[in-house]
Amino acid sequence: MEQRHWLRAAASRVGAAAARVRPPRTRRGRRRAVQAVMVGCVLALLPATWVHAVADGRVGTVADAPSGRVAVVFGAGLWRGRPTPYLAHRLDAAVELYRAGKTDVVLVTGDNSRAEYDEPDAMRAYLTRRGVPDERIVSDYAGFDTWDSCVRAKEIFGVDQAVLISQGFHIRRAVALCRAAGVESYGVGVREPHDATWFYGGIRELAASGKAAADAAVRPDPHFLGDREHGVDEALASGR
Repeated sequence: MEQRHWLRAAASRVGAAAARVRPPRTRRGRRRAVQAVMVGCVLALLPATWVHAVADGRVGTVADAPSGRVAVVFGAGLWRGRPTPYLAHRLDAAVELYRAGKTDVVLVTGDNSRAEYDEPDAMRAYLTRRGVPDERIVSDYAGFDTWDSCVRAKEIFGVDQAVLISQGFHIRRAVALCRAAGVESYGVGVREPHDATWFYGGIRELAASGKAAADAAVRPDPHFLGDREHGVDEALASGR
């Protein structure tokens, strides 16, 4: 009973507050309100515009991709220890690049922040089952987000040039961030059906582009940096 009374009182207060919010009555006030909304929209879209401008002309398909010695595959989640369909499709593109002779080493970067969740090892297992030799695969276990993966590719693994692989809605941000981190990049955008996951990813990118622009400007350290690793250098030196 008391809970129902409290809920009615809260609803009454919300309704009273909403009633006090009225649109501007004067033409000048309405014009200023419209201008404020327009400015807000422009500011919200600036980061996404930056991402597309930086990645312009640097995104295509596996067939379009230039020959690069290193391919970078970004994690996209696991389901019962195995790659999700979106991650599997990224890995399939890496297999295509390797079979076509367009890449010599695949750097798999993902989340292994807890023992029971290991994206890089699941990605490695998927690739080896499809014919990519284990010695051609290098694992980054601290690729907790796109910026971290790009910075670690440069600073920890010594990657200066790479072909990046992700879905179309994410690949431009990956290219922009890796270029900001000092990795000359070309992006392979994996195509997906326009399902709920695809639409969610596209909408999420609007918010993620804001963080991307901030990361590129401020250049924060990744969550975990660590010592220089030579897995990529050793794999490249060994030849195919």
